[in-house]
Amino acid sequence: MQQASHPTVILGGGFAGLFTALHLSHQNYSHPIILIEQRDRFSFKPLLYELLSGELHNTQVYPRYKELLADSRVSFVQDTVESIALHQRRVILASGKIFDYGNLILALGSKTTYFDTAGAAEHAIPFTSGEEAMALRKHLRHRLHQAIQTQDSQRRRLLLTVAIIGAGPAGIELACTLADLLPIWYDELGGDADEIRVVVVNRSREILKGDVNSHLRCTVQQALKRRVVPVDFLFDAAVTKINPDGVEYRQHEQTQILPAGTIAWTAGTAPNPLLMELPVVKNRGRLVVTPTLQLPDFPEIFAAGDCAIDRDNPQPTTAQVAYQQGKAIAHNLKRLGEGKPPTSVQIQMRGTLMKLGLNEGVANLFNKVQIKGQPGHLIREATYLQLLPNSAHNRKATTEWLTDELFQRHRPFSHMQLGQTPLLHGVATLAAGLILATPLIWRAAFPMQFQQNLSWTGVPSLLDGLTPASR
Repeated sequence: MQQASHPTVILGGGFAGLFTALHLSHQNYSHPIILIEQRDRFSFKPLLYELLSGELHNTQVYPRYKELLADSRVSFVQDTVESIALHQRRVILASGKIFDYGNLILALGSKTTYFDTAGAAEHAIPFTSGEEAMALRKHLRHRLHQAIQTQDSQRRRLLLTVAIIGAGPAGIELACTLADLLPIWYDELGGDADEIRVVVVNRSREILKGDVNSHLRCTVQQALKRRVVPVDFLFDAAVTKINPDGVEYRQHEQTQILPAGTIAWTAGTAPNPLLMELPVVKNRGRLVVTPTLQLPDFPEIFAAGDCAIDRDNPQPTTAQVAYQQGKAIAHNLKRLGEGKPPTSVQIQMRGTLMKLGLNEGVANLFNKVQIKGQPGHLIREATYLQLLPNSAHNRKATTEWLTDELFQRHRPFSHMQLGQTPLLHGVATLAAGLILATPLIWRAAFPMQFQQNLSWTGVPSLLDGLTPASR
């Protein structure tokens, strides 16, 4: 049980940490809540592609913690954790501040890892935060402006080539986004969009290898072919060095170089190095936790998100898992405060969502039904916007998104047919998406109820013909 005079301290403001704090605040938790995070803004990672492209605004995807927590009981401390003394129940920050805690939540997330690749940290741009997404956007814009001003065709080809390291979900979603977005940006400058090249460099021959989205491989491959410019792949290519203007790699026992003016790194992450110093059981750098998300030897400490693993029930390191873990930790802390034992955390996987280009996506609902194209895009954005950290921000962001969809405001693309007004285009898009999505979501979530209630209409048979679960 928590010491009455000491607060609950949460380290890390990602999905797990932030949602733990917010749920504690909403349930009128009796102890002080302190959230410590080194950044001043929350990065809604699944929607960083929309931040890069301009499909969504900074305030929607990259809000300040102080704004998100303004009406809560959470005290926000922007600082870096220097060390954690588990036996003394103490956290020491880089500023010299010290916090003694009754309960501690470790949600420090992960860091980009370059696997000791020479030059990667200096010359490759990672893509894990709002700050990095905006840096990549600025860099790409600069490269396009350079390209339009040069007469040297070889130099222009280099400036217009983007290399993306890694073919996991982040690499694929980024490639699809840029393959649609860069031609539009370059066309606005008067350039030839056909000169744009997007290349994904991958160590193996499979995209999405070992990922929770691997079963979407066929859908992804089809989407890659429909982009404004094709996405090229270098398979079986082990990156050995990143240069300022290119990628050096080994392929078929030969060293080769891919000239590229932009190099984005999505090849992997590793647990926060601070965790390696803790005297607790780990599994590949992640903290081993019990089914209640507590550390076995320190039950006053909970851990979640990318930095924790329950070896008997491992979960993918996704936003929906971290969100549910945050809610579960808050629930268990409340139980502990009431003198009750914590309960095991039950994670419900509700399917996966992927962005496959501008205005295109796939929603794999409950791993049963795939909704693709523009309806998939609408479901994906609407679902993520409903997960935004607090209700006021949620309503504001969702309203802004809905308005933008209806009136096509702030869009980086607008290739509408002649005579089609923005309002009619937006209404038709939204209506089509919702009309198609509603029965599919119902069928995926409650198949028996769906069949019983709508069998007389013929809709179940129609949907079975259009989108069988095996596809």
